[in-house]
Amino acid sequence: MDTPGDPTAVLNQPTRARLFNALVTLRRPVPTKELADSVGLHPNGVRLHLERLLSAGLVERKRPVQGVGRPRDVWSVAPGARPGGGAPTAYADIARWLAAVTTSGRTSERAVEQTGREIGRRLAPAPHAAPVAEQLQSTLSSLGFAPELEESTTSVTIRLCNCPYREVAVGNQEVVCTLHRGLTRGLLDEISPAVELRTFDIRDPVTAGCTIEIEL
Repeated sequence: MDTPGDPTAVLNQPTRARLFNALVTLRRPVPTKELADSVGLHPNGVRLHLERLLSAGLVERKRPVQGVGRPRDVWSVAPGARPGGGAPTAYADIARWLAAVTTSGRTSERAVEQTGREIGRRLAPAPHAAPVAEQLQSTLSSLGFAPELEESTTSVTIRLCNCPYREVAVGNQEVVCTLHRGLTRGLLDEISPAVELRTFDIRDPVTAGCTIEIEL
């Protein structure tokens, strides 16, 4: 029996693990019915599992304002989600991406960033109506960065409270962070090409706290 509020125990239940992994893969807010359809289950049962994931801090729920009828729930990976004490799929991702850089022979800073940009374009969520900052936060949450947003009328600053790649970045920070900068640019290319990446401030991967500033 799983323990309420314990992320690891909650994810020991196979259906909840499938739902969480579906949100990680989709990298965007998803309505209950769409999420239920993606795993072949009835929405009523899925709602109960999502409530358990919510109580464990693994997902977050929003109810966008709509014209008529009852507001529908949409779900996404919570910014601070820590399944199993670590970020979703983080180590496997960075290992695969660094292998792509190494085997391609593209090791200059510019080439590494370009590789990251190509990866970011592939990782971008399917187009949807959420604001740019929310789309970027959802994607970074699914990658395990625990992003916090600070918005103004002309810009958005995102503080990354976790570095899911810290084990690799400690010995290869220049390459890993350059790859991540490119990945961020690639995400923006797909989410909103008109948005400009103003700053990408790198910090110690162990303590985290890197900041991204985008100009709207």
